[in-house]
Amino acid sequence: MMGSITSFSAMAVAGRELGGHLDTFEIMMYRSLVGVITVVTLASLYGTWGQINRRNFGIQIGRNLAHFTGQNLWFYAVTVIPLAQVFALEFTSPLWVIVLSPFILGERLTKVRALAAVLGFVGILCVARPTIAGLNTGVITAASSAIFFALTIMLTKRLTRSQTITCILFYLTVTQLVFGVVMAGYDGEIAVPDTAQMPLLLLIGIAGLLAHFCLTNALSIAPATVVVPIDFIRLPLIAVIGMLVYAEALDIWVFIGGAIIFAGNYLNLWVEARRVA
Repeated sequence: MMGSITSFSAMAVAGRELGGHLDTFEIMMYRSLVGVITVVTLASLYGTWGQINRRNFGIQIGRNLAHFTGQNLWFYAVTVIPLAQVFALEFTSPLWVIVLSPFILGERLTKVRALAAVLGFVGILCVARPTIAGLNTGVITAASSAIFFALTIMLTKRLTRSQTITCILFYLTVTQLVFGVVMAGYDGEIAVPDTAQMPLLLLIGIAGLLAHFCLTNALSIAPATVVVPIDFIRLPLIAVIGMLVYAEALDIWVFIGGAIIFAGNYLNLWVEARRVA
């Protein structure tokens, strides 16, 4: 999860930098192209081609379509509102996971997990402090992306029960490349990146793949309601990055909210660790 946190944060900064030059569909297309090349190369090097199969193909498509939609909404949001606000709204996804995982994954909703979700939500409110006046397309898209990310996480957890990481990442990159080409080229024009944008696209492609590799590994060894709340650590981290790189305002409420979120995470992890032991 620490690898996932670092990778997603790097993607946010690179996405912000590319926002004025490429649209979200083009960013996703090039990101997926880098991902396909990386997955194919690694599968060839490690001889894992045999792990790729067509079982659960419908779940693969549904999972990747949900992720493609959420990621496009997320890339748009990072270009129009502060990074800390994007991440705060995105972090409503664990609330959806905790509530919906009993129905999709068959995981039990315990009192401690419910309390962790409530604490996380309170922390998010402290950081974002949403108001009707502040409601705009960036806020709406960031909040909407959380729903699709929650679906992605839960469907990933289902896939880890029967599929290897190589198979999951192969279909992730290939299907999203197809989605990206279709959506980026629907108007008959696809922007070609220049030499200054290529390193950023490469960073997004590699970081995106690494983030999903780390997240899929984490989900394969622990319940989604345990793994996902750890991702809250990204919030204070990206708030500091936003302040240092983009001069975005940073106040005490970010740290208060981060402390509340951490308390919820720690409580959940501590109880889960004692239960397993």
